[in-house]
Amino acid sequence: MILSAEVDSFLAMLAAERGAAANTLAAYRRDLDGAEEELGSLIVADGAALASLGPAWAHLAPASMARKCSALRQFYAFLQDEGLRQDDPSAALPRPRTRRPLPRLLGHGEVAALFSQAEDEAASDRPAAVRLLTLLELLYGSGLRATELVSLPLAAVPRDAPFLTVTGKGGQQRMVPVSGRARTTLSRWLPLRGEGGRHLFPSRAGQGHLTRVRLFQLLRELAGRAGIDPEKVSPHVLRHAFATHLLEGGADLRVLQTLLGHADIATTQIYTHVDGARLVALVNARHPLAARGGAG
Repeated sequence: MILSAEVDSFLAMLAAERGAAANTLAAYRRDLDGAEEELGSLIVADGAALASLGPAWAHLAPASMARKCSALRQFYAFLQDEGLRQDDPSAALPRPRTRRPLPRLLGHGEVAALFSQAEDEAASDRPAAVRLLTLLELLYGSGLRATELVSLPLAAVPRDAPFLTVTGKGGQQRMVPVSGRARTTLSRWLPLRGEGGRHLFPSRAGQGHLTRVRLFQLLRELAGRAGIDPEKVSPHVLRHAFATHLLEGGADLRVLQTLLGHADIATTQIYTHVDGARLVALVNARHPLAARGGAG
């Protein structure tokens, strides 16, 4: 089905005004396309038509249905803003209950075992082993997303300042601190990476960069050699470990939001559930009434 011009305008607005990434725009296009296949033109669809999407999408996982409904709500809000509709029928959309799963966690001991294995292997100065240690340092030490890490250009590597310049979701740039350990490992990797390409981690084929899939495989293989269940380890899990262990150490949630590149603090707040015990202890120890209660 060829989507309406209004849908094209909506997607163009997301790209221009909100900096939506290409993958996000493609997902919205698929969701709106699917809705038009069910209802016909979305421009004239009324509340009753939108309510019928509930039964039509009943086979979907709650998270998938919620994403499709979100796309439609934003689309109808856009139509109102543009004066293309006077009403907003999206209140009739189904509201599936979604429960955001807590991230899988790696304990401090498991992270230490990963690093110990990677450091032992990198002692040989084999390029592949030094590269893997560098990847691990940047995932756990800087909290990068897998895509951000594998696509890092050489130009992002700091010369004097201990920061990386990272381009995240929606093309947004942020400065990410690099630990002294990671800088040492980077200095070992740079002479070994060769001269080809513009990326910090070029592909062996000579074109482009290391893929996300290969990064995932390398980490799971390392976990197996370190005596850790490979199912527990992924780039995303190491990013979660970075965030959770920082929060355990007393990091401010707003600082964590900046480091992770989250547009919305609500996304970062998942770590308050992961580390709830520490937060309860913090309130009990620091709240003025807690101090009075202890004195009474």
